[in-house]
Amino acid sequence: MNIKTYIHDIGVKALAASRKMAVLATRQKVAIVKAMADGLEARREEIIAANKADLEAAAAAGMSGPMLDRLTLTDARFRAMTEGLRTVAALPDPVGKVIKRTTRPNGMRIEKRRVPLGVVAIIFESRPNVTADAASLCIKTGNAVILRGGKEAVRSNKAIADALQAGGAEKGMPQDAVQFIEVTDHKAVNELVGLAGYVDVVIPRGGERLVRAVVEHARIPVLKHYKGVCHVYVDKKARQAQALKILDNAKCQRPSTCNAAETLLVDRAIAKTFLPKVGAWAAKKGVALRGDETVREYVPAALPATEEDWYAEYLSLTLAVRVVDGVGEAIDHINTFGSHHSDAIVTEDAAAAERFLDEVDSAAVYHNVSTRFTDGGEFGMGAEMGVSTDKFHARGPMGLEELTSYKWVVRGEGQLRG
Repeated sequence: MNIKTYIHDIGVKALAASRKMAVLATRQKVAIVKAMADGLEARREEIIAANKADLEAAAAAGMSGPMLDRLTLTDARFRAMTEGLRTVAALPDPVGKVIKRTTRPNGMRIEKRRVPLGVVAIIFESRPNVTADAASLCIKTGNAVILRGGKEAVRSNKAIADALQAGGAEKGMPQDAVQFIEVTDHKAVNELVGLAGYVDVVIPRGGERLVRAVVEHARIPVLKHYKGVCHVYVDKKARQAQALKILDNAKCQRPSTCNAAETLLVDRAIAKTFLPKVGAWAAKKGVALRGDETVREYVPAALPATEEDWYAEYLSLTLAVRVVDGVGEAIDHINTFGSHHSDAIVTEDAAAAERFLDEVDSAAVYHNVSTRFTDGGEFGMGAEMGVSTDKFHARGPMGLEELTSYKWVVRGEGQLRG
């Protein structure tokens, strides 16, 4: 196979499909997304069998436990995948929405109106549900989508993509509006991100290595999420029982996700009372702690932390712990070592909370809430294309609005510029 020709043909087809998608009425797009959900349910056994084959191959290849967890399509995750599509179908369509309307002194009437991006390429790893999430969001917003998953999930992703294509086609989805790249050779990614003139934006969703590789070769705009180094800061005025519950959820509920906590910051004023509780919790939950000198004084089982630990995205039951002198030092630590993803403060001090929320430079900031809520579904988006840690165009969970751009529509009666 000539990979360059193969990818180029996909781009040509996607561009043609995007022009048909852009003019579909909302009711047509809703019907298509619902039919895509029906298509998944109709082929459930086939999809689960494909996922089982992927899991067996990944386990034989030595894939780690957290990565196997990402790859697994449980009954609950399959159900959430189909329900996510139906939720997206029911959400308001942003396309055509007038963002701003003005009339100039010369009588010109100007509208700023939402329009589809065009062709969206998403490159992702492990999680097969991303195939369905990405396709539904793109179709609902009148975009064409090119999907390229990791080789570890190629069977699962293809089975899901086939079901989506078959379901959508029953309700008139344009041919090639959803395309899946079956080639696992990395050259396919390099060719895809170079399709200037065919692809409008690429969204890499995976580990830092994948994102940096995409950015290095891309000739089209990239919406990036390098990694999730998320923090929980426990202030001196926190309710400690609540803080432990939030920490437990943020770290242990699903440690392999990008919104799981990787660093715990503790106010020095409560270190003596709170850190032993953290040590007991960690021992009970099997969490390996890496701490500074003060942490190790109160939790002898903690390993010494290095500066690299403050930058680390473990994606496992390992947690870096540091003692800080108040909210100001916590903010400085997060802005220095964090990845601008999701960070939380636990406190009953309203002033400290507001300072934290104002000054922490992250896509999502929380007061007395677990960082695990940074998710399109939890934010009411139905599903998400990923979480952007960029500042341009989209930041945080990317849902329907983030998959649109805008155009200026100007009407008049023959006005000429003098």
